[in-house]
Amino acid sequence: MANSSKAKGDRAELEVQGILRDLLGVPARRALGAGRKDDVGDIHGVPDTVIQVVNWKNVAKAVREKPLECERQAQNFANGNHGFAPTFEATFVRLRGGDYRVVMTPEQWATMWREAQ
Repeated sequence: MANSSKAKGDRAELEVQGILRDLLGVPARRALGAGRKDDVGDIHGVPDTVIQVVNWKNVAKAVREKPLECERQAQNFANGNHGFAPTFEATFVRLRGGDYRVVMTPEQWATMWREAQ
């Protein structure tokens, strides 16, 4: 990954960290070591949730690929020494201009909906 791409991704993660702190009042923080084989998400501190952040020019590709990567990261988390599996998975996709959208697979959304009932 080029340094400018890494810096762009780092900035997006910091933005999402701030968004989550503001909206949820949780101690969200960037996870270090992203991109490792045993990656467990980009943002920690949101209980029971694995969060992936993406800031790609090709938003359609991000929407297609990153929620599936988030599922793999949740599996890595469950297989690690964490004592539990995360309940939720969410991918924050940065749009041009700085807005974000949270993208989920239908299964991720259904899990969230069932838990809310």
